[in-house]
Amino acid sequence: MARSAESVDAVIKAYDVRGVVGEQIDAAFVRDVGGAFARLVREDADADRVVIGYDMRDSSPELSRAFAEGVTAQGLDVILVGLASTDQLYFASGLLDCPGAMFTASHNPARYNGIKLCRAGAKPVGQDTGLATVAAELVAGVPDYDGPHGSISEQDVLADYAAFVRKLVDLSDLRPLTVAVDAGNGMGGHTVPAVFEPLPLQVESLYFELDGTFPNHEANPLDPANLVDLQKHVTATGADIGLAFDGDADRCFVVDEKGQPVSPSAVTALVAERELAKEPGSTVIHNLITSRAVPELVTELGGTPVRTRVGHSFIKQQMAQTGAIFGGEHSAHYYFRDFWGADSGMLAALHVLAALGEQDRPLSELMAKYERYAASGEINSTVADAGERTEAVLSAFADRARSVDRLDGVTVELGDGAWFNLRASNTEPLLRLNVEAPTTPDVDVLVAEILGIVRS
Repeated sequence: MARSAESVDAVIKAYDVRGVVGEQIDAAFVRDVGGAFARLVREDADADRVVIGYDMRDSSPELSRAFAEGVTAQGLDVILVGLASTDQLYFASGLLDCPGAMFTASHNPARYNGIKLCRAGAKPVGQDTGLATVAAELVAGVPDYDGPHGSISEQDVLADYAAFVRKLVDLSDLRPLTVAVDAGNGMGGHTVPAVFEPLPLQVESLYFELDGTFPNHEANPLDPANLVDLQKHVTATGADIGLAFDGDADRCFVVDEKGQPVSPSAVTALVAERELAKEPGSTVIHNLITSRAVPELVTELGGTPVRTRVGHSFIKQQMAQTGAIFGGEHSAHYYFRDFWGADSGMLAALHVLAALGEQDRPLSELMAKYERYAASGEINSTVADAGERTEAVLSAFADRARSVDRLDGVTVELGDGAWFNLRASNTEPLLRLNVEAPTTPDVDVLVAEILGIVRS
């Protein structure tokens, strides 16, 4: 059936499909998405099957089955892997060398669901690489297929996924550790036991019950409020480290033994150092709001840092183009060449555990070398005209700016390690500010001045 462009555009975003179940997304809509996606990968890549996984949301089993019906109606086979983290689905796409669909709305509230699509080998599908084609077919109406329907089979890949990610990280010198893990009632509760079981780890679990209503807190560790329970859990259990996963467990946040959050930029630097030790001189990707400590360290270690825009499609594109061994974002997405260039919170967690467990210092001391600067974190401001407010800030800093670039919003270098980035949201009337400087007082002064202009 044909659909209005407005209803389709409201759900098919830049990187995925996402909306409110029963209002924007239902089984009929998802069935057509499955059909359009099957036509896309059959015609573009001669694919003959699609692998499908889903998260713990109540709507996920029904929607994933509807998608499978749409795929098989176009003559392609379906392999259902069942409950999965997003990186587990990427693993299945790589292992089986076929396109994939992951049903998840990540950290969004329970009423949402969505689909992350990839081509064979976990290659991302975004607006420019297939989503626009899928959207156009939904508007026009997905044509029927006059050949035989495909079949649906099931395959459990959890154990294979767990063994694979452990194999990518040198865990041979890992000493016994106590690890507090907050799964946020998300898919970390599914993957952590499988991955950690053979390792010398005592896991102090928090919210491992799979529950897509998120009864304890949002599964979004990027919000400091959602780390509070883990911080308390770390200190209460005497854990050596705390790990927090988001809803689909593709992102991982780290808390040290004192209950203090570890910057994702510092985690990026640590993992970059470990990957460069395996392949000296390799390329490492970082986005433009990641701490300057990352490219500095990569350069000092003889690697090549490459800066990119914010967003997983840009990171993955640069990973493919440069052959980079690793890529990191300040949002705690970590990408690995040996994991088909896809992101895996679990792999990042294993690297941090390996680094901590192969020496005797506590995590706070281990990470100190990677925390070279103070940072504001991302601060959002609602504005009527993002462009006008940005230009007002640039005018105010015109005599102090050493350089200005517009790769993604504006990034202003002020010298002596201080810089800031202002980016407009693609979907909301927001300006996003990130500031970094040598000290916290330096950051506070810059934040106050910039927000004073932005919010005036």
